[in-house]
Amino acid sequence: MFTGIIEALGKIKGIQKSGSSIKMTIDAGLSLDEAKVGDSIAVNGVCLTAVEINGRIFKMDMSPETYAVTNFSMAKVGDRVNLECALRLSDRLDGHLVSGHIDGTGKIISSKTLDNAIIITIEAPEVLTRYMIKKGSVALDGVSLTINNCTKKSFEITIIPHTAKLTTIGFKKTGDIVNIETDMLGKYVERFMTKSTSAEKKAAGSSIDMQFLAKAGFF
Repeated sequence: MFTGIIEALGKIKGIQKSGSSIKMTIDAGLSLDEAKVGDSIAVNGVCLTAVEINGRIFKMDMSPETYAVTNFSMAKVGDRVNLECALRLSDRLDGHLVSGHIDGTGKIISSKTLDNAIIITIEAPEVLTRYMIKKGSVALDGVSLTINNCTKKSFEITIIPHTAKLTTIGFKKTGDIVNIETDMLGKYVERFMTKSTSAEKKAAGSSIDMQFLAKAGFF
């Protein structure tokens, strides 16, 4: 589990492909003394396992599925990546709960400066935007951000100078592809409200369903 608060900007040092498997080498740019082989590290928001660690260099294996559904399919040596180590139970939750399991990708369709902020609009499929709400949370390349506005086809976020300086979002361009993880709470709520069978509801002793909420004026 992660928070979406980036700890370091790393750099891809190597991409090794063998059949359908991929091994990537990352220079973290800082010491990894507290990390050990087997630890989870979020790389551009993707939860990956460190299989080798040497100083500030670590390697991780990537499944064909992860490679296919994330922007790693377009990655190249020299690319910068956002890094975050796994959340400790004693840590502050400064961002929001991020699992590191990417739901899909989006494309930056516009970027404009407003005073000291950068307003970015991302095009995304409805299968992702359905879980977004105004002022809700979303993780882009692992960065916890607040949604300004959203439609069925796109959403808008604001980047402050601090975030622009310390993450890859600051130097993304129009047309770039970003990893998206939507807020997990919305997915759980949808699952509970739409997939429960009558038997499950009866067993749980609950009469709350979509019809009940509509009658109560929740939507």
